[in-house]
Amino acid sequence: MALSHRLEIRQGQGLVITPQLQQAIKLLQLSNIELDAFVEQELERNPLLQRDEGESEQAKEVESERDASLTQLDAVADTTAGREMDTPHDDVSPGERATGDGAEAEHAGGQIDWSRAGGGGSFEGDEGYESALTDMPTLSAHLRSQLVQAALSPARNAIAEILIDAVDEGGYLRLDVIELAARLGCKLEMVEETLAVLQGFEPVGVFARDVRECLALQLKDLNRYDPCMAAMLDNLELLAKRDLASLRRLCGVDDEDLREMVAEIRSLNPRPGAAYHSEPAETLVPDVMVREGLGGMWHVELNTDTLPRVLVDQRYHARVAKGAKSDQEKTFVADCMATANWLVKSLDQRAKTILKVSSEIVRQQDGFLAFGVEHLRPLNLKTVADAIGMHESTVSRVTSNKYIATPRGVFELKFFFTSAIQSSEGGEAHSAASVRHKIKALVDAEKTEAQVHSDDAIVEILKAAGVDIARRTVAKYREAMRIPSSVERRRAMKETV
Repeated sequence: MALSHRLEIRQGQGLVITPQLQQAIKLLQLSNIELDAFVEQELERNPLLQRDEGESEQAKEVESERDASLTQLDAVADTTAGREMDTPHDDVSPGERATGDGAEAEHAGGQIDWSRAGGGGSFEGDEGYESALTDMPTLSAHLRSQLVQAALSPARNAIAEILIDAVDEGGYLRLDVIELAARLGCKLEMVEETLAVLQGFEPVGVFARDVRECLALQLKDLNRYDPCMAAMLDNLELLAKRDLASLRRLCGVDDEDLREMVAEIRSLNPRPGAAYHSEPAETLVPDVMVREGLGGMWHVELNTDTLPRVLVDQRYHARVAKGAKSDQEKTFVADCMATANWLVKSLDQRAKTILKVSSEIVRQQDGFLAFGVEHLRPLNLKTVADAIGMHESTVSRVTSNKYIATPRGVFELKFFFTSAIQSSEGGEAHSAASVRHKIKALVDAEKTEAQVHSDDAIVEILKAAGVDIARRTVAKYREAMRIPSSVERRRAMKETV
């Protein structure tokens, strides 16, 4: 076969993922907080983009009307101030007058009971919560303040700094001291001696490597750590199972002493570092709102507060494009215009896609919204994707990090996708969430030892209700919900009696 050169023209189809398409796919899976941060970056990068201030102008009008109404209220209050001066509560605050605390203060001889003052009030208006968060020290800052007072040597101080950085929010040390000694090239004894000093810091129990050590440090501080307590700490799993007979034998104490020891263990704090501030908790804002309308219909709408509003400044583009002289300037303006138009289009498409997917999920799970978790239907991504004419990957991205507010609470969209458990009667399949709810309801209904259901008994009850489920599946669901076994539940009932 002879080799030769030739030119050919072929026509074909292929999917090319452009940067704009990649951006649209990326926007789908962003949460509302991540989306707002992304849009803020684009506003700084692209001079042709601007925020839609229509809502803010309406908010300003509402605020001005509210200020005017408050001014009228102040005028009315000034006219009635003279009459209030004649009331017998001259020295009583408005809050005390409303709750009747002023009369109690007068009967107490003018003494004010400050012990009843809560942490919610503030002399500066509504800044109490923010100031409390600001003034509350972090655990690492609290430990470092004590480290300064410890006056350790420079080498031990450096080791202590590393150990403090390795403490988690609960106060536990998440670092192997042997690896630290090898990494720093020092003796293991020096690291352990430094750790022993740090374990004497407040809060008591900090720098422990496990729960047993944390409780032991607190017992030592209370001078209650003895061989009996050590034996109990070595067998905490028996305490969790309420196997008091085995604990009594291992600790070598009688019933009364064992009850006192268990009470002391329960009075300790297994997470001593949790009382200190780490990071302020973020408020969960739903992306979709669902409300019930007339005739049992469900209305699905987007939460406009989570949608960034951006516009393309056409006037500024016309002015800048007219002033562009070089090819580089013209290319920059054209790229900015194309990027701005694509971002606005992508945001609009993202909102429509979220609404479309959410509406289909609500349609599929209307039984859950109307009657509860027992009526949660099995649902997968393919079912929703086929119903709305989209790909499964698109539905998966839309449901990631998105939340929906329903009359039954706020849920992540992925909550409504549950596996199916076949019906024993050949009817409609049951969702795993509804089966877990039925198992928990059966356990919650147990009041006496005779009513405690074993896993086999639960299987029979569920099969009678039309749920075809295996015993190992019941055990798996029970353990996932942290429900003890039937033996442990019977033992707990005996102890309460």
